[in-house]
Amino acid sequence: MRPRLLYLITEDWTFWEIRRDLARLAREAGYEVMIATRVTAHADRIRREGFHLIPITMLRESRNLFREFLTFVELVRIYHRIRPQIVQHVAMKPVLYGSFAAWVTGVPVVINLFGGLGYAFTDRPEGASIIRTLLRRGLRSAIALSRSIVVIQNSDDREVLIREHIVDSSCIRLIAGSGVDIHRFVPVEPTTGDPIVMLVGRMLWDKGVGEFVDAVIRLQKRKVRARFVLVGRVDQGNPTAISETQLQQWVQEYGIEWWGHREDLPTVLGQAALVVLPSYREGLPKVLLEAAACGKAVIATDVPGCRSVVQHHQTGLLVPVRDAAALAEAIAELLGNAELREVLGANARQFVVCEHSSSRISGEFLSLYRELLGPSAPVATKTSSASV
Repeated sequence: MRPRLLYLITEDWTFWEIRRDLARLAREAGYEVMIATRVTAHADRIRREGFHLIPITMLRESRNLFREFLTFVELVRIYHRIRPQIVQHVAMKPVLYGSFAAWVTGVPVVINLFGGLGYAFTDRPEGASIIRTLLRRGLRSAIALSRSIVVIQNSDDREVLIREHIVDSSCIRLIAGSGVDIHRFVPVEPTTGDPIVMLVGRMLWDKGVGEFVDAVIRLQKRKVRARFVLVGRVDQGNPTAISETQLQQWVQEYGIEWWGHREDLPTVLGQAALVVLPSYREGLPKVLLEAAACGKAVIATDVPGCRSVVQHHQTGLLVPVRDAAALAEAIAELLGNAELREVLGANARQFVVCEHSSSRISGEFLSLYRELLGPSAPVATKTSSASV
């Protein structure tokens, strides 16, 4: 009988865009793969892949205590019914609720994956400290009770979790993101005409979209010729979401292009001369890795996650966080130096190929599964071994 591997993740689009490759390889390696997630648009795709889909009602943005309790009860019932041998919780709320549910139902192996430490751990005014304190205590209890292994994506997050006494260092593994399909994201020449400066990501203030717009205004005053493009969905489930009204206002006032959510990212990134991500904090930003795999010069903020991808003046440029003036200077520097863009892009591509291919990262997860399951882990077939 194949061991059951359950992924608990808040949104079906997050699974589809970020964790799908890992789930495929796990299935090929001999696991019965199940996905518990809130279903919005990808149910048919997930089922066609051969995964068992379990719709849940978990909402990232909910603060209603009664609704949150019902979500926890729902997870307990799911875990009790399907009896997974291994469960992987992805992101903050699944880690918190899922770990307690796994403890109650006796799930043998629990992996808690922090995609990043998110809103509550980003430097903020005093109001967020209460959330941070409650979250810290809840996570500490949930992780300890479920005897879970914690997977983080960068060393900065590791130090925070240890310093906050959320988890012991012996229970932490560092696996750098989810990897990039280096055969799908490949270098192509950007479009002709004015160069495109592109920010790809959810439309959140925390992604530095406001600083990007401020930098655009500064560059326009300097008569810098370029097209400035935002690519990404409006994510109203996030506390720092930017409204569509605000986005349309920027389009009208400053000529910024907003392309919305796009699934053809290799084609989209291929049009860019350079890609920027002035985020406040990341786990390991996949879009920077995808842009790098496409051979694009990238500009990012010198914050956790981003600095794990971008080495200053080697694979891209780093700028201070929340500093639109510095961002504008970096954009102007690269727009004015095509040779530097080419060198940085080539170095970035090589870095991703060597360190961050999806096969390599998925292989690290499969090795972790085998380590934790022991003799009950499936024996790798030739097909799955070749894949990783």
